[in-house]
Amino acid sequence: MKRRIILALGVLCTPLALIALAQTAPQPPGQKAATAPAPQKSPAAPSSGPAQPKAAPAAAPTADARPATGADRAADEAAIKAAGAAFLEAYNARDAKKLAALWAPEAVYIDPATGEQIVGREAIQKEFEEAFSDKQDVKLKADVESIDFVSPNVALIRGVAHVIRPGEEPDDSEFTVVRVKQNGQWLIDRISEVEKEKPPPSNYEHLKELEWMIGSWHDDDPRPSVEIQTDCQWTKNKNFLRRSFAFAIGDQVKKSGMQIIGWDAANKQIHSWVFDSDGGFAEGTWKRKGDRWVIENTATLPDGGRASATNIMTKLDDNSFKWESVNRELDGELMPNVEPVLVVRKTDQ
Repeated sequence: MKRRIILALGVLCTPLALIALAQTAPQPPGQKAATAPAPQKSPAAPSSGPAQPKAAPAAAPTADARPATGADRAADEAAIKAAGAAFLEAYNARDAKKLAALWAPEAVYIDPATGEQIVGREAIQKEFEEAFSDKQDVKLKADVESIDFVSPNVALIRGVAHVIRPGEEPDDSEFTVVRVKQNGQWLIDRISEVEKEKPPPSNYEHLKELEWMIGSWHDDDPRPSVEIQTDCQWTKNKNFLRRSFAFAIGDQVKKSGMQIIGWDAANKQIHSWVFDSDGGFAEGTWKRKGDRWVIENTATLPDGGRASATNIMTKLDDNSFKWESVNRELDGELMPNVEPVLVVRKTDQ
């Protein structure tokens, strides 16, 4: 099956559906009906089946004999919005014939991915029929951002279309639709779309509870043997927290290094990796218990030995926390705990 716009269902049908094809709208009292000019001819759509009718951008329609009044304009905007709702209803009901009838007789859609032209109601109907047979679980929604009238009989509609599939993030595209008023109907004459750039993936939602750690910190412990310095910042797209550290606590721990904190999507938990100045490395899993973060660490030492510890960070406020290390083991032997140390945020002076 050809990969046409509608077949992509998020390409043609997305904006198309959202743009919403026009339905019949009542003629405002006193306003002359304007007849849309016959479109000029253009190269035929690519032949991949029955010959397609030729079409090209429509000539500028003849304006009404008098300028549109505020009431006329309001009625036309209401008709265009109603057409949009009707189009979405027909699309989500998988009614290709009704959808095609909402286009102008020689309307043209150009697939932005292939450049292929879909020309005329019959060809457009076939495209929707193919799309509906292949994508039965796709739904469309649209947000119209603006309706601008080029003339009393021509309008530009801009907005964002959303292709929704179960269990997936919506595919969004920005659309522009040219509508022409023919026999009291606002019909789609041309449509273009551009896939909306998606924001880069981020695990910020899973890590934002640790955002208070951003900044520079140092110990506020009266013991001269305790020295702690840490700096924490986000990596690009807020997918990880990066902490540099240097600390000395008596003769128990003297190290510096780097810690990376991220989200483990497989195990649905916060995970950290540490690389220290001695050549060792460690991994940790984080669990929150009220104002405390409990980090279970396992480490591989430079000589191949194994160590483990439970580190506890207790947040006191946005500018201070306590750090301690308990249940420490080195190659199976218990090691002394590291008593709580007060760590405070550095401030510019």
